[in-house]
Amino acid sequence: MTATATFTRHAPDNADSRIVEWVDSIAELTQPERILWCDGSAEERQRMLDESVAAGTLIKLNPAKRPNSYLARSNPSDVARVESRTFICSEREDDAGPTNNWAPPSEMRETLSGLFRGAMRGRTMYVVPFSMGPVGSPLARLGVQVTDSPYVVISTGIMTRMGAAALAQIGPRTEWVPAVHSVGAPLLPGEEDVVWPCNETKYIVHYPESREIWSFGSAYGGNAILAKKGFALRIASKIGEEEGWLAAHMLLLKATNPEGRTFHVAAGFPSACGKTNFAMLRPSIPGWTVETIGDDIAWMAQGPDGRLRAINPEAGFFGVAPGTGHSTNPTAIATIESDTVFTNVALTDDGDVWWEGLTDEAPSHLTDWQGRDWTPDSETPAAHPNSRFTVAAHLCPSIADTWDDPAGVPIDAIIFGGRRATNVPLVAQARDWEHGVYMGATLASERTAAAEGTLGELRRDPFAMLPFSGTHMADHWQHWLIVGERLGETGNAPQIFQVNWFRRGEDGRFLWPGFSENSRALAWITERIEGKTSAMESPYGLVPVHAAIDYQAAGVSDEDWDALFAIDAAALSAEADDTDVFLARMGTKVPSAVRRQHEEFRSRL
Repeated sequence: MTATATFTRHAPDNADSRIVEWVDSIAELTQPERILWCDGSAEERQRMLDESVAAGTLIKLNPAKRPNSYLARSNPSDVARVESRTFICSEREDDAGPTNNWAPPSEMRETLSGLFRGAMRGRTMYVVPFSMGPVGSPLARLGVQVTDSPYVVISTGIMTRMGAAALAQIGPRTEWVPAVHSVGAPLLPGEEDVVWPCNETKYIVHYPESREIWSFGSAYGGNAILAKKGFALRIASKIGEEEGWLAAHMLLLKATNPEGRTFHVAAGFPSACGKTNFAMLRPSIPGWTVETIGDDIAWMAQGPDGRLRAINPEAGFFGVAPGTGHSTNPTAIATIESDTVFTNVALTDDGDVWWEGLTDEAPSHLTDWQGRDWTPDSETPAAHPNSRFTVAAHLCPSIADTWDDPAGVPIDAIIFGGRRATNVPLVAQARDWEHGVYMGATLASERTAAAEGTLGELRRDPFAMLPFSGTHMADHWQHWLIVGERLGETGNAPQIFQVNWFRRGEDGRFLWPGFSENSRALAWITERIEGKTSAMESPYGLVPVHAAIDYQAAGVSDEDWDALFAIDAAALSAEADDTDVFLARMGTKVPSAVRRQHEEFRSRL
């Protein structure tokens, strides 16, 4: 029986003919052994989990310790984003810009056609319809991914609204994003499969004009869960520019002060810089509460009331495990007590999971993320530094009751932040929207294990979107300026701030305790929105006056508080020179407003 015939037999009756024809064409190219349309049911999910355990891809954890939870171990060559193999194949190279890899679309299609030809032989092609955002929300968008990885199907089922309800939303005139994925490991008749099939050759390719995503060779994270970074940021940033809304690499939270006033905040930090911890913050200040709406991505559009409204397009968390512990993020620990898929963490002798930072002391013996014996004397970490947990958002104890509101939540403040050992103060407020866009455009952070490269290396990561923008980065800045101008016309533009929890003293220690104490900076931000607290000028923006934040209650000395805001004119001048180089790299598309703000920054030094 041909792939086409198999497909025709099993396609749901309500599947739009365009999807049927598209799946048929991909099946003809990749030649899977069979095709399975996913309905997103609990029965289907359990069947795929059981099959993955039988295949060795997943290890079922001790149900008494971690109910309905599983561990996956990837190939050591497939552990993080592969930015060097990620492409934005716009029709014009200039539309991809200098921060993205580009290739002519026709050339890339020819390359991928060769790679995908027969790539799914011996495997099942899964057809995975999904909604980014609450099904039926005016802010939601739809997609269909085909993949030959059960791990990807299981993960997509957690991270999106996946299945029959999403498929039913796609009618003859509905726009949807087609996404094609293969691990690139066809099986010959009788050939035994490996635990984590992948290919040394990897491509993650986006065609912005046709809204397509093609991924080959990797089964890990955003490389393969194409609804996540590929759709929700790279393709969505292009759609947003055309339709007038923002796709942002930002968490969303709801903060309520002791007087009962609520504030909604969107905050953009580079990967592994504390987004999940901030989204699940447990304030140290009595009377304050923080509720979670999303920990990674926000879609924001001006609502009927004139305000900027946001949804979390995802349905789950794909969090970094190392550093997440009972003392740093107890809410995350409570979230992953059950029904979680862990990837590349260590296995305890009693069938539970462990990673660096989960507990103060490591167990005396573990099986590490590569399946090897591990003890505290081992020279390598037990868990990979970019190991992950994947869990449904509704399981989070701090989830807000409005987290999946189809209308979205109104945004009061936008925050940018990153890992900076020097120069950047604990918290600063932009003077206006234009200055805030400059803050976002020139954001820099120390590189983490979530991306390829040297750990600790400082790199510019504008709007925390460096690996995720599907357009020219300077066009992205201009789009923010345009959205801000529209919001300003109605007087509804959120105020913009920058934070830095990671500044260090001369002795190398962190000057700010972080975690729950970050609520003190958040409280100051909300008080600035209400006009209840004072600020003073600094080169970076408006910073708290001395008594505006009770830093002593956070255990911070007067000397350390002063150091958190200290100005080193020579260092800032050198940073301004580095910004000159960065802006020059962006070329002639840099908005005049950003250049003007940069000159004003220099003048304030």
